[in-house]
Amino acid sequence: MDRQQLADFLRHRREELRPEDVGLREGARRRVPGLRREEVAELTGMSADYYTRLEQGRGPQPSAQMLSALARALRLTADERDHLYRISGHHPPHRTPVDTHVAPALQRVLDRLDDTPALVLSNLAETLVQNRLAAAIFGDHTRHTGLARSGVYRWFTDAAERDVYPVADHARQSRAHVAGLRLAYGVTGAGSRAGELVRALLARSPEFAELWDRHEVAQRFEDHKILLHPEVGEIELDCQALFTEDQSQCLLVLTAAPRTEAAEKLALLRVLGSEQFTS
Repeated sequence: MDRQQLADFLRHRREELRPEDVGLREGARRRVPGLRREEVAELTGMSADYYTRLEQGRGPQPSAQMLSALARALRLTADERDHLYRISGHHPPHRTPVDTHVAPALQRVLDRLDDTPALVLSNLAETLVQNRLAAAIFGDHTRHTGLARSGVYRWFTDAAERDVYPVADHARQSRAHVAGLRLAYGVTGAGSRAGELVRALLARSPEFAELWDRHEVAQRFEDHKILLHPEVGEIELDCQALFTEDQSQCLLVLTAAPRTEAAEKLALLRVLGSEQFTS
């Protein structure tokens, strides 16, 4: 671990950012350029004291999980993220088509979306980051670990995953999940995480096995959804997907038509938040 190089790198990246770059308000007049240390600490979930010690070159070695959070908070590119890992004494994560480091371009768009549900997904349907409204509707999907990080895996192994969709839409959602996984599997191969998911699901879900044998391949760019919320009921939303150039991640944005009942329900959820509904 090179503490001084790490301290300099963190400070320079922090000073290059502005509050609006990370979805924060400009607020009162600032005495220093860039983000405040407290703001970076808040974005990463660490204490302000811990982050301050890192920038002063006297902190302990950050864990890989903490470095991942820092890379996301500071909107680092993949090259910058790898450099951060190296100067911190860690091997950089292996780059694959299912790299879970959120693409900075998608993160910047997500930061500006606070009035409509939005989330960034990997091509294995793993929720990499989601905004407050998405959590209010779907729950906190970033908390899952292992195979359950994939929405495809949860769809076929956890009945509760389907509660947010009307029963009439379950078959369509099942086909879409399998077709999307088939696409990822074709790109990364049987020895990849996609292959691991496929093998696990073939062993656990007859429904998945039947759909997998159809060899359907598709990636949805737009959709119309009816979602079920335990407090506000049905919410009718349009869904649009914005993909990275390599198709490995997508920003999913759900919007309601103006002046509709669905728009009113989203406005209500925005005020009330997710704590009451998903606790």
